[in-house]
Amino acid sequence: MNPVGKALWYIETHFGEDLSLDDVAGVAGVSRYHVSRVFGLATGQSIMRYVRGRRLTEAARCLANGAPDILAVALDAGYGSHEAFTRAFRDQFGLTPETLRAQGTLDNIELMEPIKMDETLLTHLDPPRFENGKTLLIAGLGERYTSETCAAIPAQWQRFGPHIGNIAGQVGRIAYGVICNSDDSGNTDYISGVEVSDFSRLPPDFTRIRIPEHRYAVFTHREHISAIRRTWFTIWNTWLPESGHRVAEAPEFELYREDFNPVTGVGGVEIWIPIA
Repeated sequence: MNPVGKALWYIETHFGEDLSLDDVAGVAGVSRYHVSRVFGLATGQSIMRYVRGRRLTEAARCLANGAPDILAVALDAGYGSHEAFTRAFRDQFGLTPETLRAQGTLDNIELMEPIKMDETLLTHLDPPRFENGKTLLIAGLGERYTSETCAAIPAQWQRFGPHIGNIAGQVGRIAYGVICNSDDSGNTDYISGVEVSDFSRLPPDFTRIRIPEHRYAVFTHREHISAIRRTWFTIWNTWLPESGHRVAEAPEFELYREDFNPVTGVGGVEIWIPIA
């Protein structure tokens, strides 16, 4: 996987934390100079400018939604004071946090949206195994995405990560990325979740979904997690048309085994496709 893809994945899943150029270079597997150079060539901006823009964009969304405490938003964005946050916010968007919160809309500012990751086809896809999946109760954080906004999914995992292991009724340590409720325009729901024994004790803001028993084609994603869209695209654009199988109208999901490492982005990841 190319270092830009790894860098983008790491930034999108960690920009809410302390993040340095050394951190990004380490995950990308190249030197600071190399990752800075190739990231700039690929995106037209520096890594830390992109990190800053992503943090401030998420802060702007919170403020437009009426966040009551600007200092709390500033701290979440990595700024140690209201004043430092206001300076950075004004430099990025041309207005103060107070002004944006008062107007309650993002229409007049230019946001730093996530850069899409690689969607080219794999040169080799291991054949799937076939399994009869059990009924699953999945609970977690859910968002609706378009084909343009789906690059924000890693940030959703960043928000959900601290919940894993602390959810009432959680079963095991496997995480699931469930894709469901797709429409003809390509919009879909994505749920970052875990299996639970029941839905009765969950936080009110959690999304819940029951996945019934089904027959699945199960693919192993062997590359860095930043390239998972390539595996999805290869399944849909190569394997399915050539296999003779039809996809059932049921949720698909990514399965993140316990050996998946959310810091390095490597380890056990599978894609489960329901087969009619």
